Amino acid sequence: MSRSNYIFTSESVSEGHPDKVADRISDTVVDAFLSAEPEARVACETLVTTNRIVLAGEVRAGRPGGSKAENKQLTKDIVRGLEDKVRQAIKDIGYEQKGFHWAKAKYACYLHPQSAHIAQGVDAKDNKDEGAGDQGIMFGYAVDETPSLMPATLQYSHDILKRLAEVRHSGECSVLEPDAKSQVTLRYEEGRPVEVLQIVVSTQHKKRIGLHMATPKRIEGVIRPYVEAVFPAGLITKKTKWHVNPTGRFEIGGPDGDAGLTGRKIIVDTYGGAAPHGGGAFSGKDPTKVDRSAAYLCRYLAKNVVASGLAKKCTIQISYAIGVAQPLSFYVDLHDTGEIDPAKLELILPEMVGGATPRAIREHLQLNRPIYARTAAYGHFGRQPDNQGGFSWERPDLADELKRLA
Repeated sequence: MSRSNYIFTSESVSEGHPDKVADRISDTVVDAFLSAEPEARVACETLVTTNRIVLAGEVRAGRPGGSKAENKQLTKDIVRGLEDKVRQAIKDIGYEQKGFHWAKAKYACYLHPQSAHIAQGVDAKDNKDEGAGDQGIMFGYAVDETPSLMPATLQYSHDILKRLAEVRHSGECSVLEPDAKSQVTLRYEEGRPVEVLQIVVSTQHKKRIGLHMATPKRIEGVIRPYVEAVFPAGLITKKTKWHVNPTGRFEIGGPDGDAGLTGRKIIVDTYGGAAPHGGGAFSGKDPTKVDRSAAYLCRYLAKNVVASGLAKKCTIQISYAIGVAQPLSFYVDLHDTGEIDPAKLELILPEMVGGATPRAIREHLQLNRPIYARTAAYGHFGRQPDNQGGFSWERPDLADELKRLA
């Protein structure tokens, strides 16, 4: 049996964290290709460091049946326009610093055509359906600790940094700079969060707050009201311990302070350590890559199971082989909280989404759209679906049908 009384911690990082800057750039590349061609293939890695931006990876624009010349020219045209989009993404985050400036950082692009040997396994042809872009295992998770059906420790960690970013962008809190990290420790009783034990916030800042030096104590005084407002009443107590910029000054940050790479914050991106992760990163990948699309599907199905009331907690695992359309396995764990046999859900859930093939996932969740740059910070899950199709995997639109089938 799982424990019902315990202490658990999750962390988050801001949009200005070096790894998240890299994720944002890589997903900006994905959106640029999908805007031009919904069937485009992208696997983009980004490195950011002191005044330098480097892109590398494999791309292909154009449909598999298009002529080589046309596809090659379209790919060249998209790549040629990437630099302006990348610089705009960095500007949106807020980097205009001496060590990393959106307009002054050196830019290098080493994107090249996708391997023909990979393409032949993924592309649909004759009687062959579209295959998975790689082998691997993917997980999805949902839990009724929060309205978003996300782990509370991670949700509050994200919410802290989102709020600080909002007041930074608006100018309400001008002392803050883009790079930041948060961490929340909660005490659970009977499986429910009852008390905040520890709050950690490390945020990059300007040298002064008005006429005074920006010390950790002064930074705490500035951000504490915003942080406290994130939590439901009663969770923060007099015993809650605060750690704000515990190393002292944090003026040098972002890619100038630490190099950033795409895909290094996969636990922040998913469930904060409260659920398994298959190992694959999301950012920089088009939706034929099941690392991304199948992980979105698993979250979608797990969330609908919990939203339907069939369980308080749900973990789903799915697996694929490169070039093969049908999933190799599908597993459901309701953590002893279910109102239905998990084996029944293992039969029902894949059929509700067309067999959970890569093509069926993309079509059901409408993933071939430029919706990915917005996922790069504050988690890919627990977000509100938007009118442009973003976060479609957060819709609880299967819940009623699940109740009926159950």
